[in-house]
Amino acid sequence: MVELKSAREIEIMRRAGRVVAEALSATSAAAKPGVSLLELDEIAREVLAKHGANSSFLGYHPHFASTPYPAVICASVNEVVVHGIPDGYRLREGDLLSIDFGAELDGYHADAAITVGVGEITAEDRRLLETTERALQAGISAARPGNKLGDIGAAVSEVARRAGYGMPRDYGGHGIGRRMHEDPSVPNEGKAGRGLRLHPGLVIAIEPMLIAGGKDDCRLASDGWAVVTADGSRAAHFEHTVAITERGPRILTLP
Repeated sequence: MVELKSAREIEIMRRAGRVVAEALSATSAAAKPGVSLLELDEIAREVLAKHGANSSFLGYHPHFASTPYPAVICASVNEVVVHGIPDGYRLREGDLLSIDFGAELDGYHADAAITVGVGEITAEDRRLLETTERALQAGISAARPGNKLGDIGAAVSEVARRAGYGMPRDYGGHGIGRRMHEDPSVPNEGKAGRGLRLHPGLVIAIEPMLIAGGKDDCRLASDGWAVVTADGSRAAHFEHTVAITERGPRILTLP
């Protein structure tokens, strides 16, 4: 069931969104060669503690996973699209790192993701990051009252497909509020003018995931969490939590 949020609820989610933005800023700034993924997870934990917030991810146990999620960030390197579990891997020059983070404050969640290059990256990788971020902005621009859910997916996929990138099947955005994942599902592909009508009070996470190799095929890693490109090509992931308002989209996970 789709739940519309009140102005008060959206303000609480905005406060949670600021925690998310701070954690993503701190972890991405620390993502240097030699730094481990576990060290980045610890930085995010410190941000949560500073604000008295809870992790949206730690202990989360969806139906597809054999074990609860063991960290507060998802740290996905290179060919890992999403849901990479932080471990002792130390970042290397030229890596692409996607950091996904969610925070719960006063009973409401916010969720966002960013992909950064570690040290110097290639022009091809830079294009992948820029295009994925542009796809996110296109999706956000379409998140206006009176539009349909399909308008968001159509806007995202137009940017991604025109650039020649793939997108993982069955992975996309979601509603968010008192739970991290709520209705509706927000696909990264869709037909303009189709689907659920967007009303003020709807809050969704829009999250394009682009695959450099141009194919959509992915596989689940042996840990039961990480989603990996089937062809081994690199991926990028950007996400914001967005409220539909009378004036248009309001991004709740900006600094």
